[in-house]
Amino acid sequence: MSEALSGLDSVLVIIPVRNEAATIAGVVTGLQTLGLQHIRVVDNGSTDGSDAIAARCGAAILYEPIPGYGRACWCGLQQIPEAIRWVLFCDGDGSDDLDCLPEMLAQGSRYDLVLGNRTATAAGRAVLTPAQRVGNGLATGLIWLGWGYRYHDLGPLRLIRRLALERMSMQDRGFGWTVEMQVRAIECRLRICELPVAYRPRQGGASKISGTLRGSAQAGAVILTTLGQLYARRLWGRRRGRRRLWGDRP
Repeated sequence: MSEALSGLDSVLVIIPVRNEAATIAGVVTGLQTLGLQHIRVVDNGSTDGSDAIAARCGAAILYEPIPGYGRACWCGLQQIPEAIRWVLFCDGDGSDDLDCLPEMLAQGSRYDLVLGNRTATAAGRAVLTPAQRVGNGLATGLIWLGWGYRYHDLGPLRLIRRLALERMSMQDRGFGWTVEMQVRAIECRLRICELPVAYRPRQGGASKISGTLRGSAQAGAVILTTLGQLYARRLWGRRRGRRRLWGDRP
């Protein structure tokens, strides 16, 4: 997969939203100012008119009524135009610092997956909640132990080559989407880059994950479950490979 990022017309932005009416216009117009025009906002059950606001700003609107971050991302990936070669995921709450996107996009000539690393900047570390810091440390530590690759963040801002994403065969449809993508990137031997990015407090709305103790606990449980399933699948694949090597002997 040596194809470089040839131009902004080859990039599709996917923004899952649920009740982000206060911020989605700023996110969409900010992306447009940077030259990104292929923007899909996936409404994941909003009741505040987020979809109408995003549509007025020029974004394409898709609907996924069943809650789930992975479901919204998956919905946004359906029927992508053939000219799209890269997919950029970002949040609709205004917390992602879009000023880093030119540098992130420039890395497309060298990498298949470019991740925003919030823990690498003072601004990013200051905004992350204790639950986010603990979750990041636990998840990235387990990935390092299980797959031998050291990540530093599970941030929402990420750019991935379309062909690489198709190879991953993503299965998760919930909050485990991000951690599955990072594990599958290792398993698919992608060229991976973590880029330091700033981060801001959400500019409006309420967090569905880190804003409550219950949400944080549920997110942590999902991450652990997802990693456990992925590691079990990896072990099963190794076992099947050994059995084939030795003529399927028990």
